[in-house]
Amino acid sequence: MNAMFSFVKTLSIRIALACLSTTLLSSLALADNSVIRLATTTSTENSGLLAELLPQFERESGIRVHVIAVGTGKALRLAREGDVDVVLVHARAAEDQLIADGFGVERRDVMHNDFMIVGPSADSAGVRNQKDVTAALKKIAAAKQIFVSRGDESGTHKKEMQLWRGAGVYPAAHWYRSTGQGMGKVLQIAAELQAYTLTDRGTWLAYKNKVPLEIMFQGDARLYNPYGIIAVNPKKYPDINFKGAMQLINWITSPPTQQAIHDFKIEGNSLFFPRAMKHAQQRDVLSPD
Repeated sequence: MNAMFSFVKTLSIRIALACLSTTLLSSLALADNSVIRLATTTSTENSGLLAELLPQFERESGIRVHVIAVGTGKALRLAREGDVDVVLVHARAAEDQLIADGFGVERRDVMHNDFMIVGPSADSAGVRNQKDVTAALKKIAAAKQIFVSRGDESGTHKKEMQLWRGAGVYPAAHWYRSTGQGMGKVLQIAAELQAYTLTDRGTWLAYKNKVPLEIMFQGDARLYNPYGIIAVNPKKYPDINFKGAMQLINWITSPPTQQAIHDFKIEGNSLFFPRAMKHAQQRDVLSPD
């Protein structure tokens, strides 16, 4: 009788522990689904755009967005490793490769701005009023004036390297400074060194009153800078918050949020221009099939 009682007691404890374990796992899963991990560029963070937009999404959805602001290259690596749920980046070729390799799904256009070259008012390299960005970069190289690069595999860095190649220039170490820093820090370093750099317009507008630099060159079509948002493929990583990622994607490409992007300005200047209006009537997607 005692043996039977002991057996029943042990079995009851095991069942209780199993139920508790299941409850804890369910709670953890629920907790995970209440958070979206968003890897994005430093430009969207430095400009203040995300601080303006995301609180509204969090209020409407009840989902908290954990923003990881890094360069595009790092953001896409995080997506490949399944360490984030969604990415907002600006390097179309790399974005397309992420999708082709099966790590990203449901890419949508979000917005665009453009790049520009900024530098010291003295403009020792004679960059102002050059006919195109190729001529502007050749001027900097010929004059051997300091150029500060992000050097971090970000979308801005990828664009910069593309532009140097287009100009047939291979930057030399003694005048070319690769920092591995985000855009805001690079602007500060360029200001300290009285140097040139390539920046996106959004970060420039957020920092222009903080650094003694001026716009040297802008307006070339090759400086166009589109942003896209991509969910990590749940077939690769079933434990990601794909539903939450798609809620964010559908929300940021919706007409009200696109209007908010359009209306976001600093000193009357628009930082980003919406591009997702064509997706306004697109159905909500909750699976990649």
